[in-house]
Amino acid sequence: MTYQLRIADLPTDERPRERLLDLGAANLSTAELLAILLATGQGAGGLSAVGLGQLILQTLSETGQQAGLDRLRDVTASELTTIKGVGPAKATSILAAIELGKRVFQLRPAPRAEISSPQMAVDALSHDLMWQPQERFAALLLDTQNRLITTKVISIGTATETLVHPRDIFREAIRQNATRLLIAHNHPSGNLQASPEDIQLTIQILAAAQLLMMPVLDHLIVGQGDFCSLRQTTALWDDYPQGDIS
Repeated sequence: MTYQLRIADLPTDERPRERLLDLGAANLSTAELLAILLATGQGAGGLSAVGLGQLILQTLSETGQQAGLDRLRDVTASELTTIKGVGPAKATSILAAIELGKRVFQLRPAPRAEISSPQMAVDALSHDLMWQPQERFAALLLDTQNRLITTKVISIGTATETLVHPRDIFREAIRQNATRLLIAHNHPSGNLQASPEDIQLTIQILAAAQLLMMPVLDHLIVGQGDFCSLRQTTALWDDYPQGDIS
């Protein structure tokens, strides 16, 4: 009769699962993390799950140039099953966890781009606005260093008009923890001249930005491959001073 030394057989304060729940995964050793995957150790009088995790790391260190943790990244099922106490079930659990870790790492967000010019803002919004058949109002939400947090389409209108309220813009900015923003909308016709409604809306947004101390760096009108910066073509930013885009 063989006996599997289980995690449940360890004192409560030594059980990796309980320690993970109490302390967080980052505070567990690699052997303890492996023990959670392994669940049981090896035969009668053998190693605990934590001990088996330590054995795996030690064995991998001895069979390659890299340390055991580095070797785990590229370990194979056949290599794992040569270690006493590691069968196909344990090997596949370890390999599945490693693959999940790789995939999560690959999905890490890219470093935030710094928006330092109207053209960079247009490039970031082009997919959402430039060639759309309906008017759309969007915002670039930025941090204190003008780095892009996210882009957000606030509203979608008809072929000739879109409806947006300043509260909708700033609600989204606050939700995303932005500290400054840049707004834009498209003119599907390609006529980039600001309408009286565009000017009035910009005034309302700039006034609200001053009250909220959340600078609006520009309002862009885009369409048919080109754009117009209201900051560069109007005096509104003199009347309602905001932060600098560069």
